[in-house]
Amino acid sequence: MNRRFFVKSASAAAGILAINPLSLYARPRVIKKISDRVILGKTGIEVSRMAMGTGTHGVSKSSNQTRQLGMQGLPDLLVAGFEMGVTFWDSADQYGTHPHLKEALKRVPREKVVILSKTHASTEDEMKADLDRFRKELGTDYIDILLLHCMMNDDWPKKREGAMKVLSEAREKGVIRAHGVSCHTLGALKSAAASPWVQIDLARINPYGAQMDSKVPTVVDVLKQMKQSGKVIMGMKIFGAGQLANRIDECLKYTLEQDYISCFTIGVENMSQLKDLSVRMPAAS
Repeated sequence: MNRRFFVKSASAAAGILAINPLSLYARPRVIKKISDRVILGKTGIEVSRMAMGTGTHGVSKSSNQTRQLGMQGLPDLLVAGFEMGVTFWDSADQYGTHPHLKEALKRVPREKVVILSKTHASTEDEMKADLDRFRKELGTDYIDILLLHCMMNDDWPKKREGAMKVLSEAREKGVIRAHGVSCHTLGALKSAAASPWVQIDLARINPYGAQMDSKVPTVVDVLKQMKQSGKVIMGMKIFGAGQLANRIDECLKYTLEQDYISCFTIGVENMSQLKDLSVRMPAAS
């Protein structure tokens, strides 16, 4: 080999490594969007990365979305999201938004949308009644995901055993496609992690611990355990129920970096917010 060529080549290689020794191993940046398609673990359900939340400050069959947008405006917003690729709708009996989803479903193919709702039922009879009523209110034969709503006690699996049994049977019959829980205390969250019944957990998560079940590292440890056991983690309160509205980009970046989170819901209240998120999310990823 020509010595001059060898020296020149070696010097060039050394120069490349000196500039960026990790360049050969760096992973390319992945741009993430609100409309990305995500498979929810073993359930096989495909959703958009972001769900359209309809329950901001949702209590007593009402929410910001129902109060501000009404029976015409909220369906319009859901359909607009659908047209932008956001095909995951997050509802609950507590929010009073089932009729609004029903109206929106008149304008989009049912099989193209994933509907999540939540119940406060405890007993078998209560859960059977909710299943029948929810489907009538939504105008659909099946509900994709149904969660036990806002668990706060450590022993919720025992207290909700009747409702859980009915949901398991409903999944086997195709009345629902998956079941799970949302938690609002650390004890309830740990119980969800230990329960083999839970397929999907709706968890409060953000980088500052606002409106969360415990300190961020503590919650993250539990969620990672859940993910390892095969459960799907869906994030909520990623802006701390509005407390972190001045840190939206930081919160989006943090959430998108958490590999154990499959998707998340955001309570979008108007078209401007929806468009803003569609731009912010790719920039934050």
